[in-house]
Amino acid sequence: MPYQGNQPAEAYSSVSYQDLTGGTGTSFTLDYAAGTAQDIEVFVNNVRQEPGVAYTVAGTSLTMTGSIVATDDFYVVFQGKAQQTVVPPSNSITTAMIQNGAVTQAKLDSGISFGAGYFQGDNGTTGDTTNGLGDIIRSHQKQLDTNVTIAADVNGLCAGPLTLATGVTITITSGGTLVIA
Repeated sequence: MPYQGNQPAEAYSSVSYQDLTGGTGTSFTLDYAAGTAQDIEVFVNNVRQEPGVAYTVAGTSLTMTGSIVATDDFYVVFQGKAQQTVVPPSNSITTAMIQNGAVTQAKLDSGISFGAGYFQGDNGTTGDTTNGLGDIIRSHQKQLDTNVTIAADVNGLCAGPLTLATGVTITITSGGTLVIA
């Protein structure tokens, strides 16, 4: 359908949630006002309660028909308060949503490193993983210029010969393994 003006951004909706677990009795205060009992979903021990029968609501006051005990898993979902934003909700992006080749090393966290090495082999394209088959030879430098620590739960492998630059050390924490082949 045609429209006039700037194209609107896609909006993602998420609903607000309030955990009331640990509360007791029949009267509770909500974080947000609700116009009717149908504007919220109330769950007790993961069972949805019937609006207007199991509970009523007036503004931020929630009144339960039955008494809630502190051990009940008790929470409210605010259906009438959907929030719209152009930012996708947390944990909603999946691998299938990312275009192939869209993520580069420059966009990865600084703690993630591919090092200076690269793969070469039969496929002819560095790093090719077509049909699950990648290049089979990893090429890397012969000299280590920075200190390295192999943690207790890590195995390291290096194809030698390996030369350490002056003052550079390799520390292997108890339980860690380094094989130089």
